[in-house]
Amino acid sequence: MTHIDAHAPGLQPSLYADFGEPLKISFEFFPPKTDAMEQTLWQSVKTLEPLGPRFVSVTYGAGGSTRERTHATVKRILEETDLTPAAHLTCVCHTKDEVKRIAQEYWDMGVRHIVALRGDAPGADYKGDPWAEGYKNGAELVAGLREVGDFDISVGAYPEVHPDSPNLAGDLDNLKRKVDAGANRAITQFFFETDMYWRYLDHAQSHGIDVPIVPGILPVSNMKTLKRFAAGCGATVPDWMVELFEGLDDQPMTRNLVSATVAGEMVKRLYAGGVREFHFYTLNRAELTYAICHLLGIRPQGQAAMIEAAE
Repeated sequence: MTHIDAHAPGLQPSLYADFGEPLKISFEFFPPKTDAMEQTLWQSVKTLEPLGPRFVSVTYGAGGSTRERTHATVKRILEETDLTPAAHLTCVCHTKDEVKRIAQEYWDMGVRHIVALRGDAPGADYKGDPWAEGYKNGAELVAGLREVGDFDISVGAYPEVHPDSPNLAGDLDNLKRKVDAGANRAITQFFFETDMYWRYLDHAQSHGIDVPIVPGILPVSNMKTLKRFAAGCGATVPDWMVELFEGLDDQPMTRNLVSATVAGEMVKRLYAGGVREFHFYTLNRAELTYAICHLLGIRPQGQAAMIEAAE
């Protein structure tokens, strides 16, 4: 596959018109656990809403542990904003009937987009097979959702291979099964090397996977937290990034400036290579994601219309 030079120096947001198509963005939030966290979440939702994302997704805890909070958050987004909510739904620790009932509730509510994931197994205290009574993997879950309604279904993709997959070929086989079952797109786990995404995209296409594979972008707000996230999902934090953020633990403003610049440059390189859609893991914090979108030339919809009219 041929890509535009993803490492072209000096690419500026003002040059995006040379590539023709505008960026398409989406955001991920997680359901709040406390009143204070809920206030932070809704401040972030309202801050990012004017940027006009295609959808915003709400995560689902391990073993379905945040099911009610996820449902409540999706419902509030649907009722109180102009955003299109996408509900995460996992099949771990759920029977097939339970999953179908949840999906039907979302459909009846007006939700048409599901992020379908197998889900992580619960902790060591859990006894038995967490998938014994339900769908055993993401492909079965997608097929089950298709029996409920004509959902727009996103699934996960893993440029560095899912920790439970034996190798890249096995991981791509699994993604192909999800696509064949009816997935509309895949959203990647976060990564920090653009070459890693290009290699994965080439492998996926050679595997017969023809749906969009949307890069998942995680702005770095805390290196210690990032390392913990990465260890849990098999992602790599490159040495250059660790060195770049060294000494910034007590310098939040500088850290955010560096983080926004790093993520913005990565998105620009991916755009230069032909990518037009990006999914941002916000961690319920709007500032970094908003700053990155601004660097990329994305403006609140009313403001963008005013700029266009002025031109």
